[in-house]
Amino acid sequence: MRWWWREISGLVLPAVCAGCGHARTALCEECAERLAGPPARARPCPEPSGLPVVFAAARYEGAVRSVLLAHKERGALALARPLGAALARAVRAASPRGGGARGPLLLVPVPSARRTVRARGHDPARRIAVAAAVALRRAGTYARALPALRQSRRVSDQSGLTAPERLENITGALEVAPWAGRVLEARGAVLVDDVMTTGASLAEAARALRAAFSGDLSEYTRMSAAVIAAPPLSLETSRRNEPEPTGGLQRCR
Repeated sequence: MRWWWREISGLVLPAVCAGCGHARTALCEECAERLAGPPARARPCPEPSGLPVVFAAARYEGAVRSVLLAHKERGALALARPLGAALARAVRAASPRGGGARGPLLLVPVPSARRTVRARGHDPARRIAVAAAVALRRAGTYARALPALRQSRRVSDQSGLTAPERLENITGALEVAPWAGRVLEARGAVLVDDVMTTGASLAEAARALRAAFSGDLSEYTRMSAAVIAAPPLSLETSRRNEPEPTGGLQRCR
């Protein structure tokens, strides 16, 4: 029942920018611009085996981090539209075909645990996947969100876990829902999520998709992923004068 209270409160309570706290707007122009930059390749360090090519629309820091957390944890549902638009840009960069004759470009969100969805009152990744598909269709790309993945066993909360612990926690925990198999096999997919940190969840989602198909895996060997944000360069704080590597948000030392 939390969702309806959030929707109503968004109409009657004074709005403040989720990124900077500026009054009278849910997202100010300056914070919106931080989501509107060109997408870049994102690579966690260490990079988990099986991780597809990932593109991110923004750096996971500052106002962008605040906006994502407001949407995910505090139920600021109005932010789904600008976040979806940012994700759509990353999807266009990640997609090997951009939607074509074989049908719509399918955006497959990484699923959250059911208990987490109940606690939050909504499924953030699924909501932004739908918003991204709408943004893509408005821009002329035939796209739709397809919640084809589900958890096959319980997993621990990923927050607070190290990269190896996250990978161990999530490996083997996802599967393709039976009803989605034929649709995916015919069209291929781009995996989507709000944030990539260690890449463990996206790697497991990719494994689950590949494991579901025993025939021609050509679409899935070229699988890609898109997220709204990924952590900034690990060298920024210690070596600010070093130029950034071209086309990447994150690299190993």
